[in-house]
Amino acid sequence: MVLFRKLEMANRLTLFGQGTDLMDVNWHELFALSVSPIELIVRGSAMYWFLFLAFRFVLKRDVGAVGIADLLLLVIIADASQNAMAGEYRSITDGFILVGTIIGWNYGLDFIAYHVPQLRRFVEPQPLCLVRDGRMLQRNMRREFITPEELSAKLREHGVTDIEEVAAAYMESDGEISVLKRKDGDSDKEKKRKVV
Repeated sequence: MVLFRKLEMANRLTLFGQGTDLMDVNWHELFALSVSPIELIVRGSAMYWFLFLAFRFVLKRDVGAVGIADLLLLVIIADASQNAMAGEYRSITDGFILVGTIIGWNYGLDFIAYHVPQLRRFVEPQPLCLVRDGRMLQRNMRREFITPEELSAKLREHGVTDIEEVAAAYMESDGEISVLKRKDGDSDKEKKRKVV
């Protein structure tokens, strides 16, 4: 009985003295569309492609960074979800449509890139050779703004103490560095060639 009275009193409380009932929820306003679904799809698509192209061609890969598409998806979905929750779109359904559009583009792009190798080259940057036959390729390092110290640190993570041990090292499309070590006999052959 006491609990029932407390609930009844809470229901009668007003918010900031404006007479708004705390237990009153306008369900229609929460789920009714406040913006045309086509407009939401066009806006979501336009922002997705603008940011994708900006990340792909303008911004550089960072060593060990998250993939471009993954980062893009997280940022846009977080923003779209926040707007829907905060009420800027005025309804949750608007947010559902926008987030669904963004997820659809991301899934569709991954699906097509998997099945069409020519498109994959556009979507994901090709691996970039940073070390070949024990020598740093300065031009490629400069293109991605990788210093010799950063590269050396990444090589040490792969158990390489001397760059002569590396047959090739590549910056992959996700920013990770992959290392192909020389076979034990390869470095000896190189040394013999230099001596002869």
